Amino acid sequence: MIYPKIPLAQSILQIFLAKGITNIIISPGSRNAPLTIGFASNPAFQCYSIADERAAAFFALGIAQQTGKPTAVVCTSGSALLNYYPAFSEAFYSQIPLIVVSADRPQSKIDIGDGQTIRQENVFANHSLYNANLLEDASEENDRKINEAINTSIDKKGPVHINAPFEEPLYETVSELSVNSTVFASANVPQTVDIEELKQYANVWNKASRKLILIGVNEPNAIAEGTIEALAQKESVAVMTENTSNVSHESFITSIDTIITPFTAEDFEAYRPEILITFGGMVVSKRIKAFLRKYQPKHHWHIDTLRAYDTFGCLTKHFELDPNTFFNAFLPLTSKVESNYFAQLDDLRKLRKVKHDSYLSKMPFTDFKVFEKVIESLQQNSQLQISNSSAIRYAQLIPIDPSIEVFCNRGTSGIDGSTSTAIGAAVANAKPTVFITGDIGFLYDSNALWNNYIPKNFKIILINNGGGGIFRILPGHSETPVFNTFFETFHNLTAEHLAKMYGLNYWTANDEESLSKGLDSLYAQNDRPSILEVFTPTLDNNSVLLQYFKELL
Repeated sequence: MIYPKIPLAQSILQIFLAKGITNIIISPGSRNAPLTIGFASNPAFQCYSIADERAAAFFALGIAQQTGKPTAVVCTSGSALLNYYPAFSEAFYSQIPLIVVSADRPQSKIDIGDGQTIRQENVFANHSLYNANLLEDASEENDRKINEAINTSIDKKGPVHINAPFEEPLYETVSELSVNSTVFASANVPQTVDIEELKQYANVWNKASRKLILIGVNEPNAIAEGTIEALAQKESVAVMTENTSNVSHESFITSIDTIITPFTAEDFEAYRPEILITFGGMVVSKRIKAFLRKYQPKHHWHIDTLRAYDTFGCLTKHFELDPNTFFNAFLPLTSKVESNYFAQLDDLRKLRKVKHDSYLSKMPFTDFKVFEKVIESLQQNSQLQISNSSAIRYAQLIPIDPSIEVFCNRGTSGIDGSTSTAIGAAVANAKPTVFITGDIGFLYDSNALWNNYIPKNFKIILINNGGGGIFRILPGHSETPVFNTFFETFHNLTAEHLAKMYGLNYWTANDEESLSKGLDSLYAQNDRPSILEVFTPTLDNNSVLLQYFKELL
């Protein structure tokens, strides 16, 4: 076996292997050569070489998203490290384990005018769960910091930073290890359920006739079927989900905006919950957030082992439990409450569906129609990755088959690494993966395709409306040079030459008939990754969407 000669690099390798951190994404460089040699020379590690650091970090995020285990990204010194920050912050807010290992120059070389040096220690401090600032020589103290970083990433589900200074020579190797690093287990405290406390909250629950459960981002199959069925049987309880919730029941409200957008002030007051329970990650719908911030429930309880964001400004209790543990203990303490809260919302859901179907049947070819046809075409038991901005919002308006796993970077809701994340997720999950994206997000992350690991059955559906279409939907839109240039970022670019350069299959569509044919071609070809680029009318998309909400009344 070949090992780097530098003892500190040996320590990192040993501890990573002992902890089962084996997915390693390496951004090529020189200062990180000891780590690159060590990881790439050991067949126990699965190494990927991705040159663009921003794309590399989001690729790692996609792998960690699917495996639930920390994925490491390794870079050289200097500005390379800063390009990891967008994915690092996404990992923080999405609670995804990510380990950044940055090679550094020794402290004596910092701020003296040496090349490729920046102040790397604690550079992610605002979003890092742990910062392991290592010393140059291998030591028990360094081992402790490396262990603590990995354990924190696992236990607290988020990003950590290990900064390792290396002095030249960097490329020397040895055939045997010169250090024997210490490995220690996490001291993670198990969950405990306080039944007496739950009884107090159950008494409050049993007196309320309007209870709303709002489910944010969840991993597929995270919520037990028994819990789902129990929540669906309550007369006084309505459950709202999003496609990214990955929780399904025929009685749950899945398209929140379709339900509440046409609400009058009287409707908002009538459906204001007395108790709101939330669990899961970020919620997409801006309308539900506006509703609950203005018409606040008396009680808001959030269920999460780690964090509770006061999203609606009325948080009253954080249960530090996973949802299954909480509901298994809590629901047996509750009793039936006579109420028409669920029945009224369910009737409204059915009425909205009729009007939804009616509008879609006559809707012209626009972004909305494309989402309808694309989502209908998705294969059962596949994986759907969606980019941010208008793409994820359109997707919330169309029902998605419950067998399909749905993911989106909703931690920071940025467009910057959606394609890279989707590719990483496709690498880590054997299921067929379709990625739906808008043109701005796709072009912004085009270096995601500079990647030798894209699965052959990976499909990109690129909806090109010639700019940032979401800004036409938001208040304040007007046809001015300032809007077109600085908000919508109007362009005439396509993916054709990118597809050719990176060796991807490529088709186009610009109406319903060509879209149908394009989808058939897309799904039929599995010899290499593929792009279907769909061109939609820039000036019609927003009016069609806004008219949809008007016709729901």
